[in-house]
Amino acid sequence: MSRKANPRESVGMNGLRCDDEGPIWLQIRRAISAMITSGAWTPGMRIPSEIELTRHFGVSRMTTNRAIQSLAREGHLERHRRIGTIVASRAQERPAFEIWDVREIIERSGERYSYQLLEQLIVPEDDPRRDLFNVRRETSLLWLRCLHLSDDIPFQLEERLVNVDAAPEILRMSLDQTPPGPWLVNNVPWSQAEHTISALPAATREADALDLNVGASCLVVERRTWNGEIPVTLVKLWHPGSRYRLKGQFEPVR
Repeated sequence: MSRKANPRESVGMNGLRCDDEGPIWLQIRRAISAMITSGAWTPGMRIPSEIELTRHFGVSRMTTNRAIQSLAREGHLERHRRIGTIVASRAQERPAFEIWDVREIIERSGERYSYQLLEQLIVPEDDPRRDLFNVRRETSLLWLRCLHLSDDIPFQLEERLVNVDAAPEILRMSLDQTPPGPWLVNNVPWSQAEHTISALPAATREADALDLNVGASCLVVERRTWNGEIPVTLVKLWHPGSRYRLKGQFEPVR
């Protein structure tokens, strides 16, 4: 069992490094998370300040803040005005999920990203899709259906419900130009996420959108996010099984 450190005890930065995979703020987030899950930074320890981390990584203060804030929202870090940011008491028990931007995945592979908004509507009060969210009947829900393409070939079909009460500014967005996923991640706070990954056959609607035969195997990622007790969004991401590979890196807790 890891000892609980004195909050005044600061951690070192030996081994704290980026992995050159994806956006720099996510690399910093992964680097900090790895120090926690490996046991190098134990609960109660004060982590380096934003200024120290900014100098260490050679990035802007805003980039460092974004990484720290995301880990704090998920309960890995605790921010205190007087003593700084410390490792949360149960941080090692919490998996640190990342919500990747499909555009970055496609462009990192050297291909050209494009996007289409297929459908957008406010869900009627008697619509069965409302049953997917535990909200009042008068709560405004936005339904979106989007297609993400790689070199003009369908790569991901996105079906999304958004709680407008949790993200009111989304109604002002030009979602035919701006994909909803990255905008939500950057602008709407969330404290908890739940992921489900399945292999499902494409029905007619999914097959038509993804240019597949009906019944073709798809990798489907379903994700729900909440801000406290308030549901924020529910999204179902369909990927042609032959065109998508899910990859992750992790280390055992020591």
